[in-house]
Amino acid sequence: MKRLSLFVGLFLLIVGICSFGLTATNIVIGANYELTGNVAMFGQACLNSAKLAVDECNANGGIMGGRKFKLAIADNMSVADEAGKMAAKLITQDKAVAIVGPVTSSNSFAAAPICQERGVLMITPTGTNLRVTTFGTFIFRACFIDPFQGEVMANFALKNLQAKKAAMMVETSSDYAKGLASFFKAAFIKGGGKVVAEEGFMTEDTDFRAVLNKIRLQNPDVLFVPSYYNQDGLIAKQAREMGMKMPILGGDGWDSVEELPKIAGADALNNIFFSNHFSPQTDNPLAKKFIAAYKARFDVLPDALAALGYDAARLIIYSINRAKSTKPDRIRAVMATTKGFPGVAGSITMNKDRNPVKGAVIIELVNGVQKYRATVEP
Repeated sequence: MKRLSLFVGLFLLIVGICSFGLTATNIVIGANYELTGNVAMFGQACLNSAKLAVDECNANGGIMGGRKFKLAIADNMSVADEAGKMAAKLITQDKAVAIVGPVTSSNSFAAAPICQERGVLMITPTGTNLRVTTFGTFIFRACFIDPFQGEVMANFALKNLQAKKAAMMVETSSDYAKGLASFFKAAFIKGGGKVVAEEGFMTEDTDFRAVLNKIRLQNPDVLFVPSYYNQDGLIAKQAREMGMKMPILGGDGWDSVEELPKIAGADALNNIFFSNHFSPQTDNPLAKKFIAAYKARFDVLPDALAALGYDAARLIIYSINRAKSTKPDRIRAVMATTKGFPGVAGSITMNKDRNPVKGAVIIELVNGVQKYRATVEP
């Protein structure tokens, strides 16, 4: 009986050691991204970068004595309800110790409460709405926020374009669009400008001519469109077809190296300016290395979404390595103290609200091609 007990005890010990070895070698990072739906290009760019960051770390020997990372991938289909469900799945089923994504602010709003409630760090690469990180201490971002972005574009319109009258087209169901529009409007009016038209549209709209005609009658100096590339392209195309030649301004949702010209046509993409996190024309040596690696692997030039996705994934890896732990509360505590992290989209220092202090770049579209114009520091 004693020998049997000893045998059983040894067997259980061996199983325990083996089980520990299996789990210990794979640190799971969840990727909650928009891989289908209306902003799928953004989600795919961020996922590509997460794969690149994880594979680079693993190829260099991993962390903490050789532990490797595994990326658990979930498609939230560009839908808020799905973003929440995928956050729960990644935590409960895939056992992710941290989650990167979602991309959009609205989807981040759905995923953040789930991650906060379960005590698992979430970092959105690109969710710029001010409210994203207010859901709790486990929620971070790798990008600047809309109050800064809105002010940057309002000041550019006032000072660089000498605009006095602005019109706005805002997607009424988008937290990103509504938030960015409100900050642009406040800064533009504060700077002495006047908003002469505010028109809304629905996510599923494809014909914007009636709305554009209302705006044309107000004769604005600039048109501010804080939307995503799929709507931006159609609006730019139809506005130019209607003879509306004024500058069109936007936020980082305009960033689409590949898709935007396909939607709008290169001829429509002139005299357009938008704020962004990153330019492929950067002189940053780290960014140049990333651009070369991304292009070699995915056969496309990385946009700002890809750069931020890379920085967000690397921030998780960096924080786990600094914490010397996979416990979510330890990872969270370490990321909150991040100072001067060398991101490809700019150095990152987290403030008390878990928002990075970092600058923005102004991009001009010339025949559909992005041209770096300026960098604006906070």
